[in-house]
Order: sequence, then structure tokens, then C-alpha cells
Amino acid sequence: MADKFVILFVCTGNTCRSPMAQGALRVLLEKERPGQFEVESSGIAAAAGYPATMYAVEAARMWDADISVHSSQPLSRQMIDRADLIFGMSPEHVKEVIRQVPGAAEKTFLFKSFPEIGHEGEAVEDPIGQALDRYNETFLEIGEYLGKFLPEIVKRIDAKSDAQK
Repeated sequence: MADKFVILFVCTGNTCRSPMAQGALRVLLEKERPGQFEVESSGIAAAAGYPATMYAVEAARMWDADISVHSSQPLSRQMIDRADLIFGMSPEHVKEVIRQVPGAAEKTFLFKSFPEIGHEGEAVEDPIGQALDRYNETFLEIGEYLGKFLPEIVKRIDAKSDAQK
């Protein structure tokens, strides 16, 4: 079987933004390219094994995205190398990916600036410690951007699939 297209979301603690984005994109891509992708997430300051926050789990339910079994993991070189497409939720996240693996610069994007390469632009604000309403706003913001980016992401999945034929 051909290798799946791997998308990696990176945030700080891997308990809010990146798991919500991971869950949302899985829902979207299951409709578009079932079985052709993997979506992962990690954090630049994450400890291993923590669940997504209660409010992140609740917010993701808006799209029937189940992130209740999420387990946080620190960003690693192996994850960066394995990914075909990497989204940092803030400029700092993009810089850390590229610091760890300079060759990953061409596949690493600031989430809200995709498909522009680089780390300049606006971050997805971290809702950690805030009310459920803030998590819902963050999830909807992530979903809005994913909706805009979906055709480009699907195009990249198809290009990898075609190259493997």
C-alpha cells in the first residue's frame, strides 16, 4: 500500500489548538480522501501522555470530532521528518520546527498564512485556561481556515498519491 500523506499540527502544550485542528481536519479529510492521510499533532513544550483539555474536547464536538482519547506528545525530529505538511499555530512553533530540522522549511507553514511559506503572520491564540466560549471561538477559527485550505491540502494529497502510482 502507498504511503499516506501525513499532516502535522504543532502548538505549545499539545492539549488545545493542535488536537482541535487535528480532529477537525480528520473530519474534513475523511469525506474527501478517506484512507489516504494521517493527521498528527505535537507540542514544542509538551509533556507526553496528557489528554486534550476538557474544553478542547467539548469544542471539537461541534464537528463530531472526537479528541477524547488524545495523548499529548513532544515535537520530535522523527515526527517532522515523517510529515508531508506541517502547520505551526504561531510563529514560534514554525521557528522551532525549522530549528530542529532546517530542511523542513519548505513543508512548514504558519497555519493562518498557508500556503505562504515562512513564519510571518498571525497566530491562532492559545485558549488554555480560558472559558469554553473561548475554546469554541478558537475551534471555529481553526475550522474556518481549514475550510479555506482544504482544496490545497487535497491537491497535495492527490499529488503524493499520483507520484506513488
